[in-house]
Amino acid sequence: MSMHEGRTGQPGQTDRKRRIDDTGDTTAVSPRPVLRRRTLLTAAAAGATVATTGGPASAASASTAGSGVPEAAAASGAAAASPDTATAAAFAAPRAGGGGTPCPVRELTPFLDPLTIPPTARPTRGGDGVLDLTVEMRTATVSLHSQLPPTTVWAYEGHTPGPTIDVRRGERLRVAWVNRVTGTIPLTAVQVPNAQQSPAVWDRPGRGGAAPMEDVRKLRPWLVTHLHGAITNSGNDGWPENILEPGAAQLSEYHNDQPATALFYHDHAMAVTRWNVMAGLQGMYVIRDEEEEGLGLPGGRYEVPLLLADRNLETDADGHLTGRLLHKTAIIQSQPLLWLRGFTGPFTMVNGTIWPYLDVEPRWYRFRVVNGANTRQYRLAFVDEDGKPLPSGSVHQIGTDGGLLPRPVPVDDGVILGAAERADLLIDFSAFRGRRLRLVNTNDNPDPGPWPQVMEFRVSSARVSDPFVLPKQLSRSYKRLTEGNLPEHTDRLVVLTPQGPGQSVCWEMEKTEDVPAELPADGIVQVKEEDGSVTTYRRTAADFYDPVRFFVQARSWERWRFLHVAPSGWPHPMHIHTTSFQVLDRQTYDVSGFKTFTMADGSIGCGTATPVAWTGAGTVSPAEEGWKDTVRANAGELVTVAGYFGDTSGKYVYHCHMLEHEDMGMMRQFVVRPGQIQDVMASMTGMPPMGTADGHR
Repeated sequence: MSMHEGRTGQPGQTDRKRRIDDTGDTTAVSPRPVLRRRTLLTAAAAGATVATTGGPASAASASTAGSGVPEAAAASGAAAASPDTATAAAFAAPRAGGGGTPCPVRELTPFLDPLTIPPTARPTRGGDGVLDLTVEMRTATVSLHSQLPPTTVWAYEGHTPGPTIDVRRGERLRVAWVNRVTGTIPLTAVQVPNAQQSPAVWDRPGRGGAAPMEDVRKLRPWLVTHLHGAITNSGNDGWPENILEPGAAQLSEYHNDQPATALFYHDHAMAVTRWNVMAGLQGMYVIRDEEEEGLGLPGGRYEVPLLLADRNLETDADGHLTGRLLHKTAIIQSQPLLWLRGFTGPFTMVNGTIWPYLDVEPRWYRFRVVNGANTRQYRLAFVDEDGKPLPSGSVHQIGTDGGLLPRPVPVDDGVILGAAERADLLIDFSAFRGRRLRLVNTNDNPDPGPWPQVMEFRVSSARVSDPFVLPKQLSRSYKRLTEGNLPEHTDRLVVLTPQGPGQSVCWEMEKTEDVPAELPADGIVQVKEEDGSVTTYRRTAADFYDPVRFFVQARSWERWRFLHVAPSGWPHPMHIHTTSFQVLDRQTYDVSGFKTFTMADGSIGCGTATPVAWTGAGTVSPAEEGWKDTVRANAGELVTVAGYFGDTSGKYVYHCHMLEHEDMGMMRQFVVRPGQIQDVMASMTGMPPMGTADGHR
């Protein structure tokens, strides 16, 4: 069976409708894969000016699906363009800022620049019926804010974010990700002491006198692209070590055999993901199906992608912002092991622009929100000009990482998104004609930054007709998983160790009856459950290069538990490749018994002196009940997820999606194999086919 047939409540019908061009033309086919530009036409008495995608856009007037603005009007002389010229025009240069060089500034003005709408990829169909697309990664110069000098980035097709890839469910797509990047990485990386000051050292632009990291300064473009959330075979997944040198291509085929949702693609190169992504390498990928289309949700220019990421910037000797990206992390502790704070920065970008604004009509809009930050967790709240929350019912969440929720969830207390989590939001602007609303970050863990603003919405005063009515039910195929209805499955337990004295890592655990005479002992964790029983676990793997211990059978269910044994601190956004899962429950634990200690040989050990003990049941919010691929594991909490692994196979990774954690070792390998292969191997070796497991139910 296919993956979606095996998942409880997932529709099994494959949707294979033909793509229709935005203009309604189903006949025009380019000889090469191209991107359609969304254009903003400003009429003038003598001609028209054009802002291509990567430039400013208005949701109220941008040319998108159904807008009625023909693509030919977007470029002078388009009728005479050759295929190569047309392709180059479609991959238009990003916004280069206003005329002339901006005056030097130490601070940036919020809501000065319009939101950029990324271009949309238009693949061509090959002779075998499979769609083909070539996406080149290039060095480019863009404007992050009109008060800044130009910024050099690494970007997909020269855009940051890259072009949005838009496909239908069940429609196969082959992508050639081509590394055309030149030069060394276009950012400065520094590590600074964790000085106590306000704003915090990480919230201050500039290096603060710290010397650039020499190994990062010389870093060449070693790249590999991962489609986050895709259900795909290992060879197409973007294995972190399958790194492309400049001039090489990564060929990946995506079956898109999963429910309608918004995924995103990004660099995933071993040990350098945090810098490659910060340099600009990420973009959105949307899957559509009949169930979603039957809801009549806002579309075309009323469906807007919002990819959020915080950044920091270099300054010159006079303290003026230079526009160069800065990866600044604080050294919490250097001995006996290096302990670095994950990156957070003071400037929030949305679609590659710092603190943009968007012109909207007084009607319903759909926003596809992605937290593309390295580390920062957002709690997104919508407020009016006076900072007051919007009336209840103005904002609803209709989807999560893996697709539609069963019903709309009112967003009255903010939307929490850890790194890589997504939210599908509907906002009704009809009650706010002529007003300005703002999206702000109210999260205090780690902090909202010195400037919590994200973007502004400028609502037109004109009256419009909007036929959309919020549906009471969304996904009719959705079925809530519980411990009671979960199919037969294999259990896994992963302990997420605290920060300090080194970086956090993933401990893969198995039950043991061999309890050391003295505790704590390195790698031994005891857990006291709600009923008072105590179970002892031993660590079987932790380092990325430890032998693979998790062997998953294709077409099977798995229940994974992540136990975060830090008493406080940031949640770990845990991402499992090639599956979607539901969050079954959250449980809180007293983790004070987990200790770090010096062993007899002088090395550092970790384990429990007394059992970590159950203290209560946590809460899974209605907005978190949908299908997901990333889950936040809060400090002092055990979070349980259940997912189906379908017709995929090969070696994959799971990891914390805080990119500094991922790069510094909080990532492990697992293998998915067909059942027949597992059985043959077990018969030859006598080993359990699932490897390290917490049981099979």
